[in-house]
Amino acid sequence: MADDPYYRRDLALVHHLGFGFHADACAPGILALLEPVRTRGGVVVELGCGSGLLTRHLVDAGHHVIATDASPAMLALARQTAPDAHSVLQVVLPDDPIPDADAIVGVGHVLNYLPDEASVDRALVDIAGALHPGGVLAIDLCDLHWGEARRDAAGAGRMGDGWAIVTEFSVPRRDRFVRQIATFLRNADGSWRRDDERHDNVLIDTARVPGLLAEHGVEATVDASFGSERLPAGLYAIKGRRAA
Repeated sequence: MADDPYYRRDLALVHHLGFGFHADACAPGILALLEPVRTRGGVVVELGCGSGLLTRHLVDAGHHVIATDASPAMLALARQTAPDAHSVLQVVLPDDPIPDADAIVGVGHVLNYLPDEASVDRALVDIAGALHPGGVLAIDLCDLHWGEARRDAAGAGRMGDGWAIVTEFSVPRRDRFVRQIATFLRNADGSWRRDDERHDNVLIDTARVPGLLAEHGVEATVDASFGSERLPAGLYAIKGRRAA
C-alpha cells in the first residue's frame, strides 16, 4: 500500500538476505567503541535496527540492547534474527521519544530517511538528550558528497536464491538522493512477485554535526569509519561521547 512505511515486507526481506555485509563490516569497530558500556552493563539503544543484523552482533557480544526501527516489516525480522535482544520497539524519528541509554548506535544511515534537514537536527538533539553521562554515540550519516559521488551512477541489480533487486538512482537536488527500487521474490509455486518502493534520502553537511551535538553536551567527530572497515563514498561515522 502507498501509505506503508519504507521497507515493506518484500524489500525488508531482500535487504535481510542480501545486504548484511554493511552491518558485518561495521560491527567490530562499533563493538570496540562500546566496550566500556558492555563492561558496566549499560543499555544500548539501536536506531534503525532493520532486520536485526547489527543487533545480533551486539547481543552476541553481551550487550543489553533495545532495538528500534520505523518499519513493522523490519521489526518482525529483527525479532527472529535477535530474539535475545532486551526489546524490539517501533520508534519513528523525529517524533517518538528515544529510550534513555548508555550508548546509541545505528548503521544504514537511518537519519537520512527523515524528511528534511530540520528533522535530522531534531533527531540529533534528541539523541544527545537520551544519552546518560559517559554515554557513547556511534551512527552513520550520508553527507552531501554521497549524492555528488553518485550523480551519474547507473542503475544496479543483484540476485540471490529466490530474490532479485533492481535500483535506479537520481539526485534531483544537491541535498536529496532518490532510489527507485523494484524487488522480486519467488513464490511457493515458482512464480515471481514484484514490489516497488521509492526511497528519498535527505543529505546533510556532516561537518556541522559536531557543533550541533556540542551545544547539547556531546563531543563528537566525523570519521571515515567506526574501526578498520571502509565505508562507501559519502557515508561517514559519527562517533561521540557525553561527558561523565
